[in-house]
Amino acid sequence: MKINFLLIPTICLFTLQLTIAQYEGYSSSSWEKQLKTEALFFEYQNSKSFKNHLRKLTVRPHVVGSKENEKVQEYISKIMQDAGLSVKKYPYDVYLPKEPGYSLIEIITPKREVLNQKEDIILNDSFSRDSLLWKGWNAFSGSGDITAEVVYANYGRKEDFEKLKELGIKVKGKVVLARYGGNFRGFKAKFAELNGAKGLLIFTDPKDSGFTKGLVYPEGPYYNNSTIQRGSLLTTDFTGDPLTPFEPALPLDGKQKIKRLSPKDAQLHSIPVTPIAYGEAEKILEQMKGDPVPQAWQGGLPFTYRLDGGKDLTVRLKVDQKIDFVRATNVVGMIKGSDAPNEWIILGSHYDAWGFGATDPNSGTAMLLNLSETLGKLLKEGNRPKRSILIAHWDAEEHGVIGSSEWVEQMREELNAKAVVYMNFDGGVSGKDFGASSAPTLKKLLLEVSKKIQYPYSDQNLYDFWKKKDQIKPYIGNLGGGSDHIAFYMHVGVPSLSGGAGGPNLYHSNYDSFRFYEKFVDPEFKMGPMVEQMAGIMALRMANGILIPYNLNKYHHDLKIHFDSATLKIKKYNNTFEGFKKASDAIMQLEETSQILTNNIEIFLKKNRLPKKMLSKLNQQLIALEKSFISEKGMYYGSWYKSLYSSSDPFSGYASWILPGLEYEIALKSSGRLKEWDERYSKAINSLNTKMRKLNNQIIK
Repeated sequence: MKINFLLIPTICLFTLQLTIAQYEGYSSSSWEKQLKTEALFFEYQNSKSFKNHLRKLTVRPHVVGSKENEKVQEYISKIMQDAGLSVKKYPYDVYLPKEPGYSLIEIITPKREVLNQKEDIILNDSFSRDSLLWKGWNAFSGSGDITAEVVYANYGRKEDFEKLKELGIKVKGKVVLARYGGNFRGFKAKFAELNGAKGLLIFTDPKDSGFTKGLVYPEGPYYNNSTIQRGSLLTTDFTGDPLTPFEPALPLDGKQKIKRLSPKDAQLHSIPVTPIAYGEAEKILEQMKGDPVPQAWQGGLPFTYRLDGGKDLTVRLKVDQKIDFVRATNVVGMIKGSDAPNEWIILGSHYDAWGFGATDPNSGTAMLLNLSETLGKLLKEGNRPKRSILIAHWDAEEHGVIGSSEWVEQMREELNAKAVVYMNFDGGVSGKDFGASSAPTLKKLLLEVSKKIQYPYSDQNLYDFWKKKDQIKPYIGNLGGGSDHIAFYMHVGVPSLSGGAGGPNLYHSNYDSFRFYEKFVDPEFKMGPMVEQMAGIMALRMANGILIPYNLNKYHHDLKIHFDSATLKIKKYNNTFEGFKKASDAIMQLEETSQILTNNIEIFLKKNRLPKKMLSKLNQQLIALEKSFISEKGMYYGSWYKSLYSSSDPFSGYASWILPGLEYEIALKSSGRLKEWDERYSKAINSLNTKMRKLNNQIIK
């Protein structure tokens, strides 16, 4: 028998962990059983399957709505069905552009030159010749044909346009040239349009990914001078299909009819926008004659960047992009739980891509397919999890996190009652570094499981590899925007995490192929199995606890940190502000309650008999805890964002806003609603405290 290279350290860890106290949510006997299940998980894992799945998922480019994407969907379904999961498809008709349409970029004066809009073909890279590869494009661009002077706007952030105004540079009527980074690309378009620009060109500067970082593709993992980042521009004040806010975009020919907005009322951009490579941007930038840019705006091309090009430099930008209804389909596999089938552990990644999508997203897709097979082997050997485990593959994420958002809207009531956790692995195996972000209740889960996983390229476990030299423990971030956790966490309040391995990659370009992955991302294909172990053990620990193993003491700890931080930010523009008195008092009470509850849960789990009906009621109450932060009124920048605890930044799209109600006031330098927010936050924290007290009273009966 061939010995799995991870089995020997696993046996040692297994023996060690039998001697330590049980994990949160477990009795001593159930924890002992859980450790045996985890040992079997390692034994059953096939570390070679990840490579095979990734190869098959990335045979051809597969944008949402394409025939090739349907083939990927069928492959995913078959693998999960063969593994023993019950598979269901969830179709939606969403309003989006499934093709780039026609576009043209041309320098008109002082000398005509049509700019290249597609990556170069690389010798010995057959993937770069694929006939299904498209030119660079930004989905949800406006259509138009304009010719105008040029303005450089750095990263195209709100503050960058404010700086241009301060410097006396007029944006109105110009073509804006902005580099990727600093914010979501859709906000670059939004701010350009708000400032009167006629069009927008976006490029990846070599300072951010290119020859200043290291060797470029095909010699290295960085952007070469023809590499183009594609991506959606969708920036509505909600997440999902642009015509169906708050409602699922169910099929037009289905029995249930959904009221849709008129396309003319959708929050879409009107100016033409398209991405270009830095090699083409250079042809514009090097001809600009205006004042030098501020030092922080200088990019990596070998000349001084200028604020504008003057009257002698004009550029034509034409985009004709059609938007229509496109069928997007989520594929969800389930292993039904033995004891609590209506308590759901959900893991997910999307599968649609801008091209081949080897790192983004299909490294995550391949990992989850592997996980389906490993869990399926456990199932076939009679090792069914107590709670149901769902593995979801979302469609149309690249166009605006659409597939997962529609599913959450469709399943809202069920998720409120059943969803224990959502774990997101979008592009989850994209390099050899590791990182994660999560809700407070899941941070301990991440840390404890990482201690059990061997990092494949050292003699360290993942915890020690992840922990930097100056850290007491690994850093876990807070969830922001940009992927499929948004609706789960920020709309309906399901505790969520996002994690995986990362590194330099050819993000959203035609070069993100299996060849690139095999050559530069992880030639040994060891990171996929490692991330699968991390995901699988986390899922099993959440699935098999007698009580849901949330870390309840983290709420008050993190809330205090974030309120202190918000108070300091507010005092910088309002030195008379005295703080959030009601919320602070509520946090102090929560600290006491959560510590008592945690201790009593530990005592409770040492009892010999634990009635199933009682356990079900207790777990329902645990699921309800995070809902304390869900506000029907939502945020002032968009009521779809209902979590008072976490939101994506509405000015950048990617950044994490913890206590978003406060962060919005801080961004506006406003004090007018601080009293209201103190009331709303103290009410939410008191609600959480009341739920914990009720739970505690039932446990000590």
